[in-house]
Amino acid sequence: MTTYQPIPEEVEQFGRVLLDAAMEVHRHLGPGFMERVYEDALCYELDLRGIPFEQQMPVSVFYKGVVIGGQRLDLVVGRSVIAELKAVQEIVPLHKAQLLSYLKATEMRLGYVLNFNVHIFKQGIKRMVL
Repeated sequence: MTTYQPIPEEVEQFGRVLLDAAMEVHRHLGPGFMERVYEDALCYELDLRGIPFEQQMPVSVFYKGVVIGGQRLDLVVGRSVIAELKAVQEIVPLHKAQLLSYLKATEMRLGYVLNFNVHIFKQGIKRMVL
């Protein structure tokens, strides 16, 4: 049986800053652009705030101890929070499974699927904790 461990406050803070920056991007751009536009705008916004991040961070995927391929994470904030960006009609289970796989592969515990193709941004946020 696994014991629940709370997310460290520093990680939660990076999550809050990420969401605040993403809301600012959505407030200015609204829905309708391609995913890459939101990714670049969010990186610019995080940079303006002096928040450390990595864009398109490579992650190796292991199978039975062998690297079989890699993935790229849209955004990692503060080396501790994954942001999987979408510009889709709705967040579906596949998007959540994708983020969960990224959390497991990186051993990070906090991530968000952020869908910018919504009129009310709060409806496009899915938080996941490992």
